[in-house]
Amino acid sequence: MEFKNIIYTKEKGIARVTINRPEVRNALNMPTRQEIRKAIEDIKGDKGVRVAIITGAGDKAFVSGADINEFKGMSPVAIEEQRASPLGMHLNLDIENLPVPIIARINGFCLGGGCEMAMACDIRIASENARFGQPEINIGIFPGNGGTQRLPRLVGWGRAKELIYTGRIIDAAEAERIGLVDKVVPQDKLEETVNQLAETIASKSPVIIRFVKEAMNRGMYTDLVTGLNYEKGYFSLCFATKDQQEGIAAFLEKRKPEFKGE
Repeated sequence: MEFKNIIYTKEKGIARVTINRPEVRNALNMPTRQEIRKAIEDIKGDKGVRVAIITGAGDKAFVSGADINEFKGMSPVAIEEQRASPLGMHLNLDIENLPVPIIARINGFCLGGGCEMAMACDIRIASENARFGQPEINIGIFPGNGGTQRLPRLVGWGRAKELIYTGRIIDAAEAERIGLVDKVVPQDKLEETVNQLAETIASKSPVIIRFVKEAMNRGMYTDLVTGLNYEKGYFSLCFATKDQQEGIAAFLEKRKPEFKGE
């Protein structure tokens, strides 16, 4: 599988997608979005992958936003058919619903469509030089790839509206304080921190991790009682797996479990 705009690797159960357009601060054009989607589809179909990481090349940007040059002259129909649905909203839904956890490794600017993509990930780890925002209002549009829905769920309605209404860009410390990112580390510790987290997750049972992710994702968009019923159902399914049996046996035998995803 050959790519021109991303670097896609898999090693020891960890898949890594690196958006590789540093000359434009990793801005998302249509070919780049298409390549990311192909990588996500490959991860979804590979049972050997236990966790994924998405990041941007260089130290200037995770993703600085959409490639605005593509917006010029586009009609509403073209935007909906070519960008907003298949390569924006649906791409981020594919990321959010990936069977394995996906970590956003954020360095530098994480703006617009980049911020929306990061919010679709399970966990966001940022360096101290990271900057976040939804500045679309400044060019006469607003977040159209999930930002109006995911940002309020992460930081609250008032903060989300203020950020989207003003287009204000915030630093990593504020992003962590309001819950937009989960952890901020020094720039020289970002790679180590993300790799350690990925390796820890990869050591767990992939089938049980998938049950956890599905229960949490489905419950997040519904009421508490319905969410608890999802939890009960997925928890019960754990007892149909060999990994559950291995986990209990290893605990009782005081040894490290060997999870095989079965």
